[in-house]
Amino acid sequence: SQLPDPAIEDQGKDYIRPILDKYAAVCVRCPGYGTRTNTVILIDSEGRVTFTERNMINADVNEWKTNTYEFKLHT
Repeated sequence: SQLPDPAIEDQGKDYIRPILDKYAAVCVRCPGYGTRTNTVILIDSEGRVTFTERNMINADVNEWKTNTYEFKLHT
């Protein structure tokens, strides 16, 4: 038997692909639903962390507040 089975992988792709394209994006915009927060965490080889988060203010797609925190991981 072949794993994964290509025939099984293709089942439902015409149904699920549009849903994934709409709701699994980095930034979703739909009436009554959408991305309100984005978070990026970067860790370099020396354990330095940059944590940046962007939050929508009052559900207004034109107003965002960004906070960035930097710190070093304990070893």
